[in-house]
Amino acid sequence: MAIEERDVDPVTGRRDDGTMINEVVVQTGIGPERSAIVPNTGEMSLNLGPQHPSTHGVLRVLLELDGEVVKKAIPDLGYLHRGIEKLGEYRQYNQFVPWTDRTDYVAAFTGNLAFVKAVEELMGIEVPERGQYLRIIFSELQRLASHLLWLGTHVMDLGAISVFLYSMRERELILDLLEMQTGARLTLNAQRVGGFPKDIPVGFREKLEEFLAIMPGRIKEYDTLLAENPIFLRRVKGVGVISADDAIQWGVTGPSLRGSGVAYDVRKAHPYCFYDRMDFEVPVGTHGDVYDRFLVRMEEMRQSVKIIRQAVDQLPDGPVKTQDIRVALPSKEETMTSIEAMQRHFILVIHGFRAPVGEYYSAVESPKGELGWYIVSNGENHAYRARNRAPSFVNLQALPVMSEGGMIADVVANIGSIDIVVGEVDR
Repeated sequence: MAIEERDVDPVTGRRDDGTMINEVVVQTGIGPERSAIVPNTGEMSLNLGPQHPSTHGVLRVLLELDGEVVKKAIPDLGYLHRGIEKLGEYRQYNQFVPWTDRTDYVAAFTGNLAFVKAVEELMGIEVPERGQYLRIIFSELQRLASHLLWLGTHVMDLGAISVFLYSMRERELILDLLEMQTGARLTLNAQRVGGFPKDIPVGFREKLEEFLAIMPGRIKEYDTLLAENPIFLRRVKGVGVISADDAIQWGVTGPSLRGSGVAYDVRKAHPYCFYDRMDFEVPVGTHGDVYDRFLVRMEEMRQSVKIIRQAVDQLPDGPVKTQDIRVALPSKEETMTSIEAMQRHFILVIHGFRAPVGEYYSAVESPKGELGWYIVSNGENHAYRARNRAPSFVNLQALPVMSEGGMIADVVANIGSIDIVVGEVDR
């Protein structure tokens, strides 16, 4: 497509073909009428996505640009819609746990925990202390794994490759630990209503100790590579700013909220699983830009290592799942030697358990923010209504606030700094 230049009358501002100076004649090369007049305003619409690169899933962002300046950013969802909440209304409570893996699929354990915790609190079920401490350990391992994936992909979106290789090195060590416990590395299906299906295996604690010994030094490596890197700083400092008031108004939670200076963390505000026994800090930013969100997650990784260390030191002996016969499967030995235990096993597996009539909302602090499940029970063996408060979905609302007025290249940095997983957005 070629643009044809025309002489301009200095008095009228018109070219010799009658068009104004802010218009161009475009040669279309089609048919006898080969020219078309279009305004030269510098404004255009551009689709970012829905292909995967830089959008962290099938997300489409419709951008209205003036040159390279973003005038409007509209996230467009629905390319990965799964209907997971509706599926939760047709599956027994424990049968639904694997579906919670597939919302934020890089933080499957916290997805499991949020759902089973809501059911447990609705039913008044107490999980033994060992099970609660193990939930802390696996939640923080999952937080580390999620933040490491965020770090590698976020920096790669901005043009750097090396950090991705560094962060994947440590993430593989965490996935090795998760595989020892669950047999899986991504979608874990690690929880049941009432606790863990089994205790940690032989050798797990020793391998965890090895990881805890090396991880602080590896986080320092990431910091050395990035925290004062002038190219990285130019891409993130002063970019994607969102004030504390705006973040609160849009319902933002997690590191994206704490980066704006609001010290809200579910683990502190509404402690669960004995987090009130853990000594850790909630890092916050000061400017609410991409750099502050980076710094908050980096410090959260250090705090997660600290929390795991305390939980391992305090880990008591004992069972890892409740003995409440309403939900607890009998042991294999009991099932094979007792007719009553075999019948209970059969009923729980085939028919499941029934929750009392009522409704309940329960939340955990996932790597992305407040992850909650609202469950309405009508006394059946599955939820009558199940609603997921997904932090990626809510936090994505703030993307236009962060992006409008900035450059088109900054949109990519902003998406990465929110750390969305579209499985959780289009749940």
